[in-house]
Amino acid sequence: MSDATPGPRRSRIAAITSGKGGVGKTFVAANLAAALARQGRRVLVLDADLGLANLDVVLNLYPKITLHDVFTGKATLAEAILPAPGGFSVLLAGSGMVEYSRMTPEVREQLQHVIDEVAPNYDHVLLDTGAGISDVVLYTVSLADEVIVVATPEPTSMTDAYATIKVLATTQGRREMQVLVNQARRPGEGRAVRQQLQLVVDRYVNPGLDSPVRLCLLGELPSDPAVREAVLRRELLFESLPGTAASVAMVAIATRMLQ
Repeated sequence: MSDATPGPRRSRIAAITSGKGGVGKTFVAANLAAALARQGRRVLVLDADLGLANLDVVLNLYPKITLHDVFTGKATLAEAILPAPGGFSVLLAGSGMVEYSRMTPEVREQLQHVIDEVAPNYDHVLLDTGAGISDVVLYTVSLADEVIVVATPEPTSMTDAYATIKVLATTQGRREMQVLVNQARRPGEGRAVRQQLQLVVDRYVNPGLDSPVRLCLLGELPSDPAVREAVLRRELLFESLPGTAASVAMVAIATRMLQ
């Protein structure tokens, strides 16, 4: 009989990433957090785009203390965690910090420590990563239990999403990843995007692996003028325009995530 005692309760850590910028990754992270919080979950969003942080802009927050202050010992982690509109918590990164453009052993250790510290206190920790496949992004993703790749139906976004999936499969041994399609122009376009990505992965990535990569569609967000309006207002979709198509779709995505 095992005499091991269970460790502290640990949250589900999800990295929200993308192959290229401009696909709405931070918008997704913030609004997905609000949708999960609305369903009674304790949620923290960590702005892991360490050099080009913009979660504060999306949420209209003006942080006095950021992750940079925690890393440099000027503030405690508890002081840096802020309540966000939408009922979740945020840990914001400083913007324009050139020292975070490369993943040094110090930053690696500090980021790991921060996530270990916050994980027992939340049901979900969402890591809003930078875009692309830099060492900073890849290391951040490696700390997550699950990966959500945000893509749009644009060919450039799909090409970059494929590159991200391929690198995560080959360097981190990821065999299951979730795809969230933003700016879908018609119902079912998310399914088509996932299918196209899966076909390319089956053809060019899976033959060289011990077991195949499987992409699951987490959901699709329709192209909705309300999204642009909410972003310009620097408000969450639920707060400014709750009954819109994109808002309803976000609730469905959060529900699927809980299943």
